[in-house]
Amino acid sequence: MIALILRDVRRGYTGGGATLVVIFFLLVATLFPFAIGPDAALLARVGGGVVWAAALLAALLPVERLVAPDLESGVLDQIAVRGRPMAAMAAAKIVAHWIAFAPPLMLAAVVAAGLLDLSTDMLRRVEIGLAIGTPGLAALAVATAALTASFRGAGALAGLVMLPLAVPLLIFGAGALDPAADIGGAFKLLGAVSLLLVAGAPFVAAAAIRAGME
Repeated sequence: MIALILRDVRRGYTGGGATLVVIFFLLVATLFPFAIGPDAALLARVGGGVVWAAALLAALLPVERLVAPDLESGVLDQIAVRGRPMAAMAAAKIVAHWIAFAPPLMLAAVVAAGLLDLSTDMLRRVEIGLAIGTPGLAALAVATAALTASFRGAGALAGLVMLPLAVPLLIFGAGALDPAADIGGAFKLLGAVSLLLVAGAPFVAAAAIRAGME
């Protein structure tokens, strides 16, 4: 499974997936100020939520490349023939996807903070929230990729599946940015949702992959 993780991480960075995620993320952060105007106070107030929404949308981009290529090329069949648990394979893909997209996203958030005029404290909250929430996003992306791998037009379908399920991450992640909110409580709720997704996604993905292989 370590070899699978390294292969997927290498494919994520060399195949342009991480670059595409960062470009899309920064594009959203760049366009948003043009949409609402140069009001610095307004940008600072809503900027954290913009970062979270952009992160959620950026996590959708590589979904089609997470499971479908391996299903079509027979890699997953070989893993099944060797008796390796599909849930363990899905967990390996979650780890690889997180490594491939979360660190570049968190670095890009620093640039986005400058574009949105976020304070240092707000940036710190954003980074902590992303560190807690991105494992859940990675798990949800892999589960969604497995569920949609056998369908045509999986990209559009993946959005319909993933976005509603990611709403709790968005709510608690953005909620932690409210100066009047209980930061510790918001991060705990965010962590609980992220942990639930990480724990359940491998089994959902494994069941979906087995169904797609039949």
